[in-house]
Amino acid sequence: VQLQASGGGLVQAGGSLRLSCVGSGRAFNTYGVAWFRQAPGKERAFVAYRSGSARMTYYEDSVRGRFTISRDNAKNTVYLQMDSLKPEDTAIYYCAGDRTSYRINFQTEAGYDYWGQGTLVTVSS
Repeated sequence: VQLQASGGGLVQAGGSLRLSCVGSGRAFNTYGVAWFRQAPGKERAFVAYRSGSARMTYYEDSVRGRFTISRDNAKNTVYLQMDSLKPEDTAIYYCAGDRTSYRINFQTEAGYDYWGQGTLVTVSS
C-alpha cells in the first residue's frame, strides 16, 4: 500500500485548505488513518485520526473545531479539511495508515504501517 498526500500550499491566516491522502488498494478503506504534522524545529505531532469501519474521529486540542477528517471510500481518499488556519498551523503534514481498523494509541507514530510523503502548509499572518 502506498499513500499519496497532497493539497498543501500557501494561505493567509483565517483561510482554508483541504489535504488529501490517497491510498492504493481497496484495503485502505478499512485502515485507520491519521494526520500528523511537523512544524519547523519541532517533532512530528498528532493532528487527527479517523478509524476504519467504526467512523470514529479524534482531534488534537488545538485543531478541534477547525479541522475535520473524513474519508471517501469510493475514491480511496482521506481528507483533512482545515478552516480558520493560523500561522502556528504551518508545518509539513503527513498521513499515516494502520492496517488495524481502530487502535487505542492512535496519537503515537509507532505502529502505523504506511506513511505518505508529506505536504507543506504555510499560513501567513
